[in-house]
Amino acid sequence: MKQVQLGLKENWKQFTLLVIINGFVGGMVGLERSILPQIAEKEFAIAAKTAILSFIIVFGIVKAITNYYTGTLANTFGRKKLLVAGWIMAVPIPFMLMFAPNWSWIIAANVLLGISQGLTWSSTVVMKIDLVGEKQRGFAMGLNEFAGYIAVALVAFLTGWVASEYGIRPYPFYIGIVLVFFGLTGSIFFIKDTKQHVEKDTINNIIPRLKNIFWDTTWKNKNLGSVTQAGLINNLNDGMVWGIFPILLASKGFTIGEIGIVTAIYPAVWGIGQLFTGKMADKFCKKDMLYTGMLLQALALIVLVFANTMIHFVLLSSILGWGTAMVYPTFLATVAENTHPQDRAKSIGIFRLWRDLGYAIGAILTGIIADLININAAIIFIGLLTFTSSVIIRYRMKCQSGGAVKITDWIMNKHKQHAQTGTAGVQCN
Repeated sequence: MKQVQLGLKENWKQFTLLVIINGFVGGMVGLERSILPQIAEKEFAIAAKTAILSFIIVFGIVKAITNYYTGTLANTFGRKKLLVAGWIMAVPIPFMLMFAPNWSWIIAANVLLGISQGLTWSSTVVMKIDLVGEKQRGFAMGLNEFAGYIAVALVAFLTGWVASEYGIRPYPFYIGIVLVFFGLTGSIFFIKDTKQHVEKDTINNIIPRLKNIFWDTTWKNKNLGSVTQAGLINNLNDGMVWGIFPILLASKGFTIGEIGIVTAIYPAVWGIGQLFTGKMADKFCKKDMLYTGMLLQALALIVLVFANTMIHFVLLSSILGWGTAMVYPTFLATVAENTHPQDRAKSIGIFRLWRDLGYAIGAILTGIIADLININAAIIFIGLLTFTSSVIIRYRMKCQSGGAVKITDWIMNKHKQHAQTGTAGVQCN
């Protein structure tokens, strides 16, 4: 039997396959990203923002609960079995969205989507962390989330384009059939379980076991609790953007094609950015990464209410995407850094429980405030919540010892090196 080794280089084949599979997972979310609010208004005559956002509320709650149980069951049944089960749950989704005679079918499809995403995305996250070991978790999560969210962006753009050319239904959802086929067959025939890698990682690990995994991850542990609240707020504002962006842009006279472009830019920057921010999370203090990322999100959301032109929305979507890119791989790398290998899957599941409940909470808050006041008030409120989250990270979280570089120190050192180089150049002349 081949000896199990940890590391990205040592496990690059399985890691690459998992990245590809997670691209298909992300694409299933992108399937709805551009056009579902339009279907609610145009085909089912639903006007209330709370009702339109109900599909996100259901998706968030179901995915959050599934995340928890995926983390709990991962050590018992194995990661691969949960991954395959998640894809089986996804099989009916494109057909339900394609042929739904009423909004209840859309809600039911999002129940299945929540279960599927909880099983598939959680499994791929934990399996990649199992494979790479201690040193490259941030980069590993950057690649994982890059694949997932670049797929969200691409499919959101494609469905928007197909809808503008051929109509909202059924053609955009044919993309979903392709995603399910490749995701399911790839998971069954090419992905291997990572149980042996967990056992290998456990041998030399010195991180103490958590006394109460649920409460330590939720709040009690300062680092884990800071990450969990930030994850909830991050997805809270993402849930708002998912549901409100298409409606806001449509109210300002943007075409469905333009809406598809703007709604794709945010996850595109988010996805591509993680190729860089994942590596940054391995080098820099994770507290600094999280604080800066959440602060950028807050500023972008608050300024968003003043946007009117395509350029405004593209710029702010890009800033929002970069802020999210800074925190997303850092969340998971931080949870892994602060947990024992035997606690890790469950702790990640608990983190993802709270994080994805943010979708539901964000959609509910956004819908209620938008209906009672207006969309701008909802956006400002969510922006202020995001700012509060960044402050909590700033004052509650600590950098782990072990060589992490503070971003401010790195900038100052670069500035000093540049100044010394400039001075030396002047002296030579």
